[in-house]
Amino acid sequence: MPCHRLESERLILRPPEWSDVPAMLPLIGEWEVARNLGTVPHPYAESDAREFFDRRAERERAGVADFTFAVTQKSDGAYLGGCGVHPRDNGETELGYWLGKPHWGKGYATEAARAVARFAFAELALEWLIAGWFFDNPASGRVLDKLGFVPAGEEQRDCRSRGAKVRCYMVRLSRQAFEAAA
Repeated sequence: MPCHRLESERLILRPPEWSDVPAMLPLIGEWEVARNLGTVPHPYAESDAREFFDRRAERERAGVADFTFAVTQKSDGAYLGGCGVHPRDNGETELGYWLGKPHWGKGYATEAARAVARFAFAELALEWLIAGWFFDNPASGRVLDKLGFVPAGEEQRDCRSRGAKVRCYMVRLSRQAFEAAA
């Protein structure tokens, strides 16, 4: 699978590298971040990062169209978080993102998610994206609203860090709606 690099006004999104781990661990390791992600354990250790990279390599070898990007600042290359599009077992593709707490409230999540949605629709020729946000993380819902996602129901989702299922609001975005809003 080719390496993809996306750029936006303030960000560069590129494939994650093992050299990102020292910057990633303290960001994703914060409870306030991990509690909003379904598959991330808490605490998050270097061994969890190794599993993440091993899983990525395995999916790439299998030819799975699963794209994860490191979100970095264009100005200085600082690592901010992650964003990507991931296939689900039901054939849909899900947009996901996270940022370290010091980078919240600055518009980076919206900017990164918009760049990845553009990639998904233009490069992967997807017609729809789905996303979900936990009921107690309305800031994530606002990011998705800004991109044009519309409500698509609720489900109970596993949250590894919480060790429980959590109510998750599901949303959908069509290529047509995304392009019309661009």
